Amino acid sequence: MTDFENSDLVEQDDLEGLYGATDTLVREVKTVIAEDNWDAAKVLVQPLHAADFADLFEHLTQDERRAVVSRMEDALDPEFYSHLDESVREDVIESLDTERLAEVVQELETDDAVDLIEDLDESEQQELLEAVPPGDRVVYEAALRYPEDSAGRLMRREAVTVPNYWTVGQTIDYMRTDAELPESFYNIYVVGPTHGPLGRVPVSRLLRTARPVEMAEIMDMDLKPIPVVMDQEDVAFLFRQYGLASAPVVDDDGRLIGDITVDDVVDVIEEEHEEDILKLGGVREDDFYDAVIDTTRARFSWLLVNLATAIVASVVIGLFDAAIEKMVALAVLMPIVASMGGNAGTQTLTVAVRALAVKELTPTNALRVGKETLVGGINGMLFAVLVGLVAWFWFDSTEIGGIIAAAMVINLIVAGLAGTLIPLTLDRIGMDPAVGSAVVLTTITDVIGFLSFLGLAALVLL
Repeated sequence: MTDFENSDLVEQDDLEGLYGATDTLVREVKTVIAEDNWDAAKVLVQPLHAADFADLFEHLTQDERRAVVSRMEDALDPEFYSHLDESVREDVIESLDTERLAEVVQELETDDAVDLIEDLDESEQQELLEAVPPGDRVVYEAALRYPEDSAGRLMRREAVTVPNYWTVGQTIDYMRTDAELPESFYNIYVVGPTHGPLGRVPVSRLLRTARPVEMAEIMDMDLKPIPVVMDQEDVAFLFRQYGLASAPVVDDDGRLIGDITVDDVVDVIEEEHEEDILKLGGVREDDFYDAVIDTTRARFSWLLVNLATAIVASVVIGLFDAAIEKMVALAVLMPIVASMGGNAGTQTLTVAVRALAVKELTPTNALRVGKETLVGGINGMLFAVLVGLVAWFWFDSTEIGGIIAAAMVINLIVAGLAGTLIPLTLDRIGMDPAVGSAVVLTTITDVIGFLSFLGLAALVLL
């Protein structure tokens, strides 16, 4: 058997164990911390990437985290702080004095430094900015003036730029000097006299080109300059649409002031995806590491809204209490209609919200709601036959079977229509489609489901 074939026998858990903070490592670190054996703790975490150390750190208790920060401060890579969950990072930063925090910030690239600073209170921000050198302070203050979640907050200032009249040889020599260049970069931007971007030269092309060749001769001119105030969600769309590894950021005058790299965009995509998923579930933000009282308070308001919508559905049911009293079968079967409508609508809603996020669903192709309505109708007829037969044999009544079948068709058609129209409408009026869509959809499918089923029952059976 070849090594490749052998590898297929490796269990998924074993593969996961090759990366990051394993359960075994977490237990070992917890043990040596409990034994106050900090030399052993440093040996255990020393090989870890900063991101993996951050994952391990989040598995520790609050007391263990504070002990790690206090006793292993010299072993903490500044990048470690940028990989921490926001809630955990806030707690850790509180334990650092201003001088140490200023040292951490200065070791980070500007985009990561700004990401850390913006989480501080205004007074803490000011205290920290006063502790860093004036040159760095100007950069951080300029970045913090840009809107939150904009390209200005996302970009790093350390873009590599060269004049358009330089040669490849001059550029390589410049890169070998003590110039303040980013730790890693993909493109070198060629700029004109006003520092506006004219083109880009991938580092791989630079290294394969003879020294006397001018940079202007080998640069790509199909740049996608990003306005500094562009929303980070739109930035992520551009990177996805054009397969970018990095892109220049320009100010209002068209001057290049920084660049955004794909690693930061991956974080944005994950953040936006997480945000939409949480909002669809009625959770404002990731509160996994928050205190119980904070999480309870944050979720209470959304549950209150859900209670109000549930009462609306109950009021509809109350209109047909006489029919329900006479036919116990109605009480047994009516949750089926509402539940099927809710699930079908959620499927359409999820697709619609995702399509809006990646700009696949726009006002110009909004007629695609017809497809979702058709899908709802077809599924409605298929499930109508199935549930109608079940109800017929269950209660030995063709009337009840026909009523629930008709109600099923009506509710699934409405669910398909509402699942697309609700997020489209919210987007049109400037609201986030992920916020409120689910609760509105549930209310509509519940009300229409109960109304159609009980209304038809009242007409036919009473």
